[in-house]
Amino acid sequence: METEFWHQRWQENQIGFHLPDTNPHLQTCLPQLAIPAGSTVFVPLCGKSLDMFWLREQGHAVIGVEISPLAVESFFQENKLQVEKTESGDFALYQSDAIRIYCGDYMQLTPRQLGEIRLVYDRASLIALPPRMRQDYVRQHVTLTDTNTPVLLITLEYPQEQMDGPPFSVSEEEVTNLYAGRYKIEKLIDKDVLANEPRFAERGLTALHEKVYLLT
Repeated sequence: METEFWHQRWQENQIGFHLPDTNPHLQTCLPQLAIPAGSTVFVPLCGKSLDMFWLREQGHAVIGVEISPLAVESFFQENKLQVEKTESGDFALYQSDAIRIYCGDYMQLTPRQLGEIRLVYDRASLIALPPRMRQDYVRQHVTLTDTNTPVLLITLEYPQEQMDGPPFSVSEEEVTNLYAGRYKIEKLIDKDVLANEPRFAERGLTALHEKVYLLT
């Protein structure tokens, strides 16, 4: 998934991964984490996710990173937020109130730009990447965060041979291989969602599970 691929997806509005509402798993799981009000939540590969706006409404600061300027600008426009745009290293930095989005390459982000974060929320990042890119993604995650920062990770699992990604299938075994050296992994939710996702059934899937993990 090279940069140009994602620019093209946004330009052609091929953004089936974008949810029109806040993710219900986030709404269910966040209260269980007891993150103090005013904490900073990091949302990698954030697109224009409404989850960021919802997190702000819960009293948290939000930092996102996204490669597409179109996605970032759409987020602020669609949520009617006044935004200030500045430069930060290799990134264009968009800020409004307690929401900051770095527009640029996730792999170039630095710990200094993030500052202290209390939660990483990954809904559509890991599953957006083919297998060859996931190890690098996790290495960068390790660079950006410390071991005390929990991760709320949402994945999809399906027979990969039945459909080309993205989104890609990421198995429990792979989650363990990627993260077990650093985190305790707890599976919070395992839900069969194929009946609710006819577009995936139309692409030939016979099974589709959405899984939510807490990494601590």
